[in-house]
Amino acid sequence: MSRSLSLNMRSASRRDLPPPQKTIERLENMVEGGNYYEAQQMYKSTSARYTTCQRYKEGLDILQSGASIQLKHGQVTCGAELAVLFVDTLVKGQLPYNEETSGRIRKIYEAFPRIHMPHFLGDDYDDDGQKLSEAISAAKVRAEGCSSFLKAALRWSVEFGPSRNGSPELHVMLAEYIYSESPETDMTKVSSHFVRGNDPKKFASMLINFMGKCYPGEDDTAIARSVLMYLSLGNLRDANLLMDAMNEQLKSADLEFPKSDLIQFIKYLLQTLERDAYPLFKTLRQKYKTSTDRDPVFEEVLDEIAAKFYGIRQQNPLEGLFGDMFKM
Repeated sequence: MSRSLSLNMRSASRRDLPPPQKTIERLENMVEGGNYYEAQQMYKSTSARYTTCQRYKEGLDILQSGASIQLKHGQVTCGAELAVLFVDTLVKGQLPYNEETSGRIRKIYEAFPRIHMPHFLGDDYDDDGQKLSEAISAAKVRAEGCSSFLKAALRWSVEFGPSRNGSPELHVMLAEYIYSESPETDMTKVSSHFVRGNDPKKFASMLINFMGKCYPGEDDTAIARSVLMYLSLGNLRDANLLMDAMNEQLKSADLEFPKSDLIQFIKYLLQTLERDAYPLFKTLRQKYKTSTDRDPVFEEVLDEIAAKFYGIRQQNPLEGLFGDMFKM
C-alpha cells in the first residue's frame, strides 16, 4: 500500500467518525443500567478508534466520561483502567501539562471513591472477620487503582511538563489518597510525594492527624523523616514552612510537638543549615547519632543533606535506601 493511499484512508476514517457526544451518552446510559463490563469494552474500543485517527481530544472526552461514571458507580477497577488509558492518550498525543489537561486529571482523581478506612481497626470489626477482610480488600483496590492512575500522570507530567520531578499538584493528590485510603499507611511513601509537592500546610495537617493515630515513638520519626526528606532535596524553605505550620496548628489544637531528642535534633539542624557551619553540622550528627539511628535511612539522608548544603559527597546520589524513598 502506497504512503499516499494510506494517508487518504486515514483521512477518510477521520471524517467517518461521528462526534463523540452521542456515543458518550449511550455508554453512560449503559453504565446507569448496570452493564458495567459491556460499557467498559465499548469505552476502550471506541476511544481507540478516535486515538488511532489522531483525534485525541474526542478520545480523551470518551475516556474521561467513562472513568468518571464507572468510579461514580463504585466500579474502581474499570474506572482506574480508563483513567490510565486517559493518561496514555495524553502521551500518544504529546499533549502538554497545562491548566486544561491537569484540570481534567484532577476531575478524574476527585471521582475516585473515598471511604474512610481506619488506620487502627477497632471493636466494630472484631466480631465479623468477613466484614474486615472485605473492607481491607476494597481499600487496597481503591488505593492501587488511584495510585496507578496518578503515577502514570506523574510520568506524563515529567515528560510534558515543566518540572523534572513531576507536577507538584499531582504529588500532593497521590500523597493525600495514599494516606486516606490505604489500609496500611506507608508514611515514607506518603512523605516522599508531599515533599515533591507544593503544600507544606496540608502536609503539616496530615502529620498532625497521624500523630493522633500512630503507635508511641512513630510520631517524632514521621516528623523527622519529613523534614529530612525536604532537606535532602535542598529545600530548606519548605522544611521550615512545614515545622512552622505544624507548630501553629498544634498550638491551635492545644497540643505540642513530641518531646524527644530526635525532634530537638531536627530543630537544631534547621538552624544550622541557615549558615555555613559544616563543623557544627558534624557535631550535631555525632551528638544525636543514637536518635538518628532509630531509622536506618536517616544516615544516608544526612549524607545527602551534607552534599546539598556543604558540597560534601559521601556516596553517589540516590543510592541505597535513600534512593528507594523517592521511587514513584
